[in-house]
Amino acid sequence: MRILIIGTGHVGSAARAALEASHDVIVASRSTTPAVDITDQASIQALFETVGTVDAVVTTVGKVPFKPLADLTRDDLEAGLAGKVLSQIDVVRIGLPYVTDGGSFTVTSGVLAREPIRTSAAASMANGALETYVMAAAPEMPRGIRLNAVSPSVLASSPQHHAAFAGFPR
Repeated sequence: MRILIIGTGHVGSAARAALEASHDVIVASRSTTPAVDITDQASIQALFETVGTVDAVVTTVGKVPFKPLADLTRDDLEAGLAGKVLSQIDVVRIGLPYVTDGGSFTVTSGVLAREPIRTSAAASMANGALETYVMAAAPEMPRGIRLNAVSPSVLASSPQHHAAFAGFPR
């Protein structure tokens, strides 16, 4: 399979390590070649034009603000939606013609959709919105293409958050 992974952070690196031994993996991020900024629709389009047809797309990126609820502004909430939700939805929407029949998209939400912590209102909102979009959009995907959301638990590489998630695997 030819798989496009968007994101080179902890989750993207884990996906790459799991897949590259048995698949043709292409990795894209703001700092790779090919490069992509998924908050920019033209950049997403250019990525798919450069990469061409793939069997699967995995997005492992998304930026959301973490602030106490009283400090969150509308701009913060919009930034969370744009950085985590709309950006990954745009990858699906723009990338659809480039995914083979029966292929797949996997977007990444997060544990905060179900287990919010203090300062995570914007992140929890974004993760929940993304997961709900996937549930609603998946049945409508054309050509047998699958759409899934994965939700990593607390990352071992984020020890600053471990105390907030007692009992969760890392």
